[in-house]
Amino acid sequence: MPQSSIQNWRNRFLINVNPVIRWLTISDFVIIGSSGLLSPIFAVFITDYIPNSNVQVAGIAITIFLLTKSLAQIPLATIIDRIRGERDDFWILFWGSIVMSIIPIFYIFIQSIAQLYFIQAINGLVTAATFPAYMAIFHRHLDKGKEGTELGIYYTLTDVSSAATGAIGGSLAYYIGFKWVFIAVSAISLIGTLALLMIRNKMNSGRWLHCWLIKK
Repeated sequence: MPQSSIQNWRNRFLINVNPVIRWLTISDFVIIGSSGLLSPIFAVFITDYIPNSNVQVAGIAITIFLLTKSLAQIPLATIIDRIRGERDDFWILFWGSIVMSIIPIFYIFIQSIAQLYFIQAINGLVTAATFPAYMAIFHRHLDKGKEGTELGIYYTLTDVSSAATGAIGGSLAYYIGFKWVFIAVSAISLIGTLALLMIRNKMNSGRWLHCWLIKK
């Protein structure tokens, strides 16, 4: 096999890539895969198990999440940028991912439409903080000359994981119930989040407090 082909396969299996990129990709592969379990069943769960809800409520719930995330993302990303150094980005990403992993458990205890909307808003806010932090770290550590390849690997793996678990999520809900699907999503997401700890010592500390005060 030609050396270039071997190199390409090693890239695809995350062997010849920056370890930060490797573990970020592995983490999102697991987390996005777990969230894929909910994709085919979330609206059904809302309409069937939350009192007085319907398809309209499901649509509004999704809108609340996306709108909250969209409105909060730029202000939160600006704050993240003002704090120099990567350690703040990492801990925002890590603890935000922890919260996002726990949120599916709360769906089990929802008793009203108002509670659903509240949890969706919280989920949107947390996602608005974690996504810019994730992307900031990811793009800083892309290997020079392999940016396109590594981005392609990331999106391929995360899309594949989401597609695979999307097919599984409906079956799990049918055979074991929504409650256990939410628990599984939370547990798997936590595993993906813990993978982020593999990169914590590779973050640049930066003089974040000093830079913050100067910019103020």
